[in-house]
Amino acid sequence: MQHILLAQMSDPIQWFILVFLLLASTIFLAVFAQFASLWLQCKMTHAGIGLLDLVTMRFRRVNSEVIVRSKIMTVQAGLTKKYPISTRALEAHYLAGGNVPNVIRALIAAEKADIPLDWNTAQAIDLAGRDILEAVKTSVYPKVIDCPDPKRTQGTLSAVAADGVELRTSARVTVRTNIQQLIGGATEETVIARVGQGIVQAIGSTASYKLVLENPDSISKTVLQQGLEAQTAYEIVSIDIADIDVGENIGARLLADQAEADMRVAQAKAEQRRAAARAREQEMVAKIQENKAAVVLAEAEVPKAVAEAFASNRLGLLDFYELKNVQADTKMRESIAGESTGRAGRATES
Repeated sequence: MQHILLAQMSDPIQWFILVFLLLASTIFLAVFAQFASLWLQCKMTHAGIGLLDLVTMRFRRVNSEVIVRSKIMTVQAGLTKKYPISTRALEAHYLAGGNVPNVIRALIAAEKADIPLDWNTAQAIDLAGRDILEAVKTSVYPKVIDCPDPKRTQGTLSAVAADGVELRTSARVTVRTNIQQLIGGATEETVIARVGQGIVQAIGSTASYKLVLENPDSISKTVLQQGLEAQTAYEIVSIDIADIDVGENIGARLLADQAEADMRVAQAKAEQRRAAARAREQEMVAKIQENKAAVVLAEAEVPKAVAEAFASNRLGLLDFYELKNVQADTKMRESIAGESTGRAGRATES
């Protein structure tokens, strides 16, 4: 009786165990089916990523396919022998917002091209927002930058030689990436601005525009010697003058403008002198009128004096001569006044 009861009690336990095993098997098969392809790839390539790692990546919200493919590339290229690139490091870079496959491809390209680049520097450049793979490609295969940038400026660089003739030029700058200065280094815009400044300065220091037309290479050599790539992410390989045209004669135009300005100043000074002469003329006219009034007053005094002399019976021969002298003095004053009027008129006409 006791054995029958134990058998009846053990049946539910067996069923529970059986159901649990079936459920666990189903979950395992579902998980295995989901990650089987990636797990097999890891096993066949010796990537060192297990099935449990793939499952935990899902809980950490990491794209397991990206990590697996990046780790496979790392192992196949032999980067793990040179750089300590673990699965955790790849996951950390992915969670930080980095482009893991791009960094691995850049490391592989740098390794093949014998460019010094390690894992820490590569991921720092990638997290800074720079395209590390494009930087490595530019180090291997330099690129050409137009100066001025046609996307921003329409036209050419305008520079004036020492003789005043304007030259319009455009250049092509061949650069390659300087990996060591990529972090914190200036971009293409700075390189274009510095090259443009160097070309303008080199042309401005040339004695004649003809020397520039005869030997444009001298401008490139002068600009290259200025060390324009300092504190930039690029190394300048060469600067080539693509086009050069003769513009306006700025010096002659400035001289003409200066001559016109000088003429206006001279005209202004002449007008000032003319106005002063006219004012002087008016002063002389007023002086003449004043002298005439004095003459009239003097003439009016003569008859009165003669009358007084006759009345007092004191008019003698000496007084007669004195009267003549007064009349002569009066005529002399009138002539002096006339001469002053003529001089004032001639001064006004000049």
